[in-house]
Amino acid sequence: MIRVLLADDQPLMRGGFRALIDAEDDMTVVAEAADGPTAVRLAGEYRPDVALLDVEMPGGDGITAVREIAADERLASLRVVMLTNYSFDAYVFDALRAGAAGYLVKDTEPEELLRCVRAAAAGETLLSPQIAAKLVAEYVAHPPARLAGQVEGLTSRETEIVALVARGLTNGEIAERLFISPATAKTHVHRAMMKLAVRDRAGLVVFAYESGLVQPKGSN
Repeated sequence: MIRVLLADDQPLMRGGFRALIDAEDDMTVVAEAADGPTAVRLAGEYRPDVALLDVEMPGGDGITAVREIAADERLASLRVVMLTNYSFDAYVFDALRAGAAGYLVKDTEPEELLRCVRAAAAGETLLSPQIAAKLVAEYVAHPPARLAGQVEGLTSRETEIVALVARGLTNGEIAERLFISPATAKTHVHRAMMKLAVRDRAGLVVFAYESGLVQPKGSN
């Protein structure tokens, strides 16, 4: 059973998400919050598997909440999915860097939201198609500074696997592509995260683009 925490300052929005999630056989809502600080407190109290956090809430935004959750060793297994009303905003980068495992617009189809919750619980990273497209476009328009030194700290296989993670491949797909076992792919992913000091696969995605390891389509 996937245990979910909801955090949104709109009661009707929380109610809609709760009804959707509680209707599934493999997930349930264990707590609700209307602001960031309460979300952090309830995360520590209930230890959910996934937290759905609104980006903008009174009394502390969702980004701050993600940072506090990521800094709490007790919540190392908690995966946070950010929710926004907009197809893209400046918070996307901050959210992923802070440790968010996903970023979705609130008008995402119900099936996509549920798929994202399951993927997040499994350790995967998902973005709304609208957000993913805008994220890549932003990197094309404003290429970040290169972090060559950190790339050099990875083995050639780890570098290859980080690039595949950034392109959206799961451990199983990476294993199939590289003719290795899923367990070996998972080990390489974990070692790369340790070396780069990132919390999860979302961190690897951000690093891959910021380091220049992956070039968005359309870039020079």
